[in-house]
Amino acid sequence: MDYIGEHLLPGQLGHLLVVLSLVASIVACIAYFKSANAKLPDEAVSWRKIGRIAFITDALSVIAVFGIILFIIVQHYYEYYYAYNHSDRSLSPKFLLASIWEGQEGSFLLWTLWHSILGLILIRTAKKWEAPVMTVISFAQICMATMVLGLYVFNLKIGSTPFMLTRHQFSNAPIFNNPDYLSMVQDGVGLNQLLQNYWMVIHPPVLFLGFASTIVPFAFAIAGLWKKEYGGWTKTALPWSLFSGGILGLGIMMGAYWAYESLSFGGYWAWDPVENASLVPWLILVAGIHTQIVYNATGHSLRATHFFFIATFLLILYSTYLTRSGDLQDTSVHAFTGSGMNWQLRLLVFVFLVPSLWLFIARYKKIPHIAKEENSYSREFWMFIGSLVLFLSAIFIGVATSLPVINKIFGTSFAIGEDREFPYNRIMIFVAVVLGILTAITQYLKYKNTAKGQFFKKLALPTGIALAISISVSVWGHVNYDKFGAGFLTAIHLALFASIYTVIANAGYIWSGMNGKLKAAGASVAHVGFGIMLVGVLISSSKKEVLSMNFINPLNFGPDQKEKGVENLTLYQGVRTDMGKYWATYVEDSVTEKGKMTYFRIDMESKDGKERFPLYPDLIKNTKGQEGYSNNPDARHYWNKDIFVYINYSTKMQETKDTSQYRAQNVKVGDTIFYSNGYMILDSVTANPQTDKYKPEPGDVGIMANFSVVTREQTKLKAQPLLYVRDNNTYHIMDSVFSQGLSVSLSKVADDKHIEIRVKESAQMVPFIALKVLQFPFIKLVWLGTVLMVIGFIMSMVRRISLLKPIGEAQAARKKPVVQQEEPVSGN
Repeated sequence: MDYIGEHLLPGQLGHLLVVLSLVASIVACIAYFKSANAKLPDEAVSWRKIGRIAFITDALSVIAVFGIILFIIVQHYYEYYYAYNHSDRSLSPKFLLASIWEGQEGSFLLWTLWHSILGLILIRTAKKWEAPVMTVISFAQICMATMVLGLYVFNLKIGSTPFMLTRHQFSNAPIFNNPDYLSMVQDGVGLNQLLQNYWMVIHPPVLFLGFASTIVPFAFAIAGLWKKEYGGWTKTALPWSLFSGGILGLGIMMGAYWAYESLSFGGYWAWDPVENASLVPWLILVAGIHTQIVYNATGHSLRATHFFFIATFLLILYSTYLTRSGDLQDTSVHAFTGSGMNWQLRLLVFVFLVPSLWLFIARYKKIPHIAKEENSYSREFWMFIGSLVLFLSAIFIGVATSLPVINKIFGTSFAIGEDREFPYNRIMIFVAVVLGILTAITQYLKYKNTAKGQFFKKLALPTGIALAISISVSVWGHVNYDKFGAGFLTAIHLALFASIYTVIANAGYIWSGMNGKLKAAGASVAHVGFGIMLVGVLISSSKKEVLSMNFINPLNFGPDQKEKGVENLTLYQGVRTDMGKYWATYVEDSVTEKGKMTYFRIDMESKDGKERFPLYPDLIKNTKGQEGYSNNPDARHYWNKDIFVYINYSTKMQETKDTSQYRAQNVKVGDTIFYSNGYMILDSVTANPQTDKYKPEPGDVGIMANFSVVTREQTKLKAQPLLYVRDNNTYHIMDSVFSQGLSVSLSKVADDKHIEIRVKESAQMVPFIALKVLQFPFIKLVWLGTVLMVIGFIMSMVRRISLLKPIGEAQAARKKPVVQQEEPVSGN
């Protein structure tokens, strides 16, 4: 059938370029392998030239494929399933770009794109290590290309192509019997509602650059084992290790900030399995950076450096399997659902795991190792201990995170408990104590050995200052986080001291130990950032306060959600509500043009009247076939705190019409009327009343029924419906008890003792929301610490690169022939 309006050329070109990328990466891998193993220099150069040409071809193909996918999405070519499934016409340009990495194919392509760019840089800079290192990276490119290939070989699907046509995905759908089916496809499915945040435009590219960058220290470590030049690569690779550590850490914390702005769990870190899956490789990578520095300075820890860098990349691949296999889709909001590629994902881990570990084990005894143990008063000893602590903490997090996979494989039912945070926090709080203290004191130690007296003398002042500040913060800051018991509170205080100690000691070392030379102080700056971040984590977590406590009329979120109901304040539209430190008013709401997002305006006013500000949390209609809505928070930022709000419920979420009816009943004074959440008592009937709702005029005849409304929680409220006759016309003024969903009307006088009232119960009678408001004190320290830590990584990287230049120039000078010049003969 000839279909009308389809644009098949971009897809065909995209398919061709994917195949070209695969073929070019295979050629590059073979050529670089031959170059690395060549016996003759000319042979090595020839193969290297072929490898370069092939890899550049691969890189250009990947860049072009990425551009074609973006073109298809921007043009709304819904004949392609990727564009149909991940975008729609309502998306702004930045979210159309983010649509690329919502799916598995696009995220693999993003990863491949970064590999390509890093490889092009290595071609220019790796020098003697180019061939073995690029062999590894080219092999990774082969694996990545197969992930977006989308071919069947003997009924076995290899990869998933982003250029699949929608009519092939839904081949049996009747719509495709019509040649002009595209005229009936008005819009796409859209982008997942949780990803429609500007941080999702920049967080995934940065995070995937971090993922991709871990292959560089891995490739150098493999190259060293392969070429039996075990320690020759460490100085060349150190800038790359530092870059990888900084960019991966930045990507992880960008994800934390996205969670803070977009997820409603009320924070930036929830020990989510996918958060953990990215954190574990970073911890081991940082451990490897420290042992790499130790080796460059002393010759110790080379074996550990190899192992840590190999483990880092393998765990990146394992985390890829975890997040993409579908095994975590029930436990994480970040995880992809299964896509039928599990065998390929497992193979991806396997093809790197087996050769790299085999090579490491086979060469282990040949890796240079100093038999003499480090002095306990040496810098290298405690740096290694710190690296070991990082590694062990990563193992703990990795095993706990992998429980769903372990249960699936072995049929077990291990679980970390209902409170997911506590099992991690109770271990990691002590890790924070150890790392904080080690980060504080290690800078003051020298390599090889340190004089004890001098060491303790230098540490005395920073230690005293840190103790004074931490005690002051704990006592006058009222840090009393005893949610997990007194023992955990003690650990909090210890961790607070260790974090402050890190900041003070490293800042002091920049001033005293390095004489204020900031260019060489990258490590200390990173440590200061790490300490500040820990202080922010501890204070913002331990002092987090729920401002929206609702003891009067808590919403019912179910028997197991009593606490959640109490922590959500019920706000009726236009009703100013007491919220402890603030008055809160639900002013209005507005729906976007496409009807997918509803913004709510909440006016906050402090009790002292000094500040008033609006907040705009929103609800976004779920996409991808899901029912209901998801909530996006809003926050008011101060230098020392954030006011963080999100909506748990709104009458706008109800899509059914109000079908509740009034029911009539005759009552006399003293009678009781029951409703679903309490009862009403008719206290009295007032003749010719005067109220805010009714101003009597001459000739009017009116009565008002005075009801006491008693809720299930024994809260007493009032309802006062009116009836009056004016100019022979009867008028009714109903009264509503919004918090109870009650509307009461006085319809007529039945007899000399009874009146007829009409009562209606409806949750949709007046718009209301359930609002949760949190206060995070000093949360900016978390983000400030992150920025400083990344700056420290960059400073160290730049310095290491500058130190490598004289070495490279000296090596180049030694290769040049020396020209002998005759000395001038003296006149004497």
